[in-house]
Amino acid sequence: EENDGEREEVDEEEEKEEKEEEEAISLVRKCSHMAVQEVASRAQMVEDLVDELLNVFVSRISKSFFPVPQPAIGVGSSFEGWSPKGQDSDFHLLVPLKPPRGFLFHVEAGAGRDTAAKAHILMELEGTCSRDQEQRRGLFLHRLCHGVLRRGEANHLCPEGSLNVEKVARWFQCGVKSAWKKTPLASSYTMEVLPSRCSCGLKLTDSCRTTFSIQLLFGVQRGDSHVFLSSQVSEAIFTPSTTWVESFTVAEKNFFSHMARQVPQDSFHLECLYFCASCLEGTSISHYALKTVVMHLNFIPITHWRRRQFLSRVQDVMCYLYTCLEEKSLNHFICGNKEMPQNIILPPDVQEPQKQNLFQHLEQDPAAHAKALEEFRDL
Repeated sequence: EENDGEREEVDEEEEKEEKEEEEAISLVRKCSHMAVQEVASRAQMVEDLVDELLNVFVSRISKSFFPVPQPAIGVGSSFEGWSPKGQDSDFHLLVPLKPPRGFLFHVEAGAGRDTAAKAHILMELEGTCSRDQEQRRGLFLHRLCHGVLRRGEANHLCPEGSLNVEKVARWFQCGVKSAWKKTPLASSYTMEVLPSRCSCGLKLTDSCRTTFSIQLLFGVQRGDSHVFLSSQVSEAIFTPSTTWVESFTVAEKNFFSHMARQVPQDSFHLECLYFCASCLEGTSISHYALKTVVMHLNFIPITHWRRRQFLSRVQDVMCYLYTCLEEKSLNHFICGNKEMPQNIILPPDVQEPQKQNLFQHLEQDPAAHAKALEEFRDL
């Protein structure tokens, strides 16, 4: 009888622990879901705001020979729906640039993938008549010299014919300041243009003193693909101002959109990614590495991303990430992936078999590897 009583007490204790665990998991799911919904709402508002700003900007340069900004594309965790910073997220948008009328962009890159990741973008005149070219080049330079750029700044965007990241950024920053005053948004927000040599950063504050940050990057599309040459470079590392870096952010955003169309209505894949990213806050393990892991795990049947499998999927993600950290190997998801959905278009050289190890720095730096493993084990 005493043993039976002890077993009953143990069973009751186990049931209590299981119930508490279920309640904790349920709370995590609910909090993650609320955060994901908040980010999605703010992201849509930011997209609408930037669209309105760009419409005014483009109308003001419609008769010029400046590159023509296209509708902005929201990229990164905020627009993929899982930013761990919630409403405090920074919102990144890529502004594709088309050449002005009478000109075309030509990408000048090396023959191999290592050199193709960085390129120069030449702006060339259309047509073959040399006299006509000289006349149009003279008109082009004249318009650049007397355009919207402030006195003292560089008077053109393409020194020696190469599109210059820093000059594009300064031109855009100057133009945005002027365009903002002509938008209805100016009565609802105050806007500050933040200094940057490769983008246009905006800090907006509403009447309730709520602030949010927007970063507009610039890109030139590679053919008809979803791969761009982007102005995004590390501010801490010197990069020549005529160098543009290959970016897969639009292709990755489209992959998340593809997943959203495939998964069940009650899918929690974004909440799972949000929760894992929140756990990694303050560590040296990048959110991009985590996102790559989740993209690699897309082979898990879509029906297994439902709410009731939330904890199992979190465990899958974190176990996969830990294995990659131990082995110092995490392959890029886009490069060399021949199984991408058909609606995501990649240039042929990007589809070629290749391995780009996102954890290569851990191979080269044992101290960084040891630190990453220790941080993960302490989670």
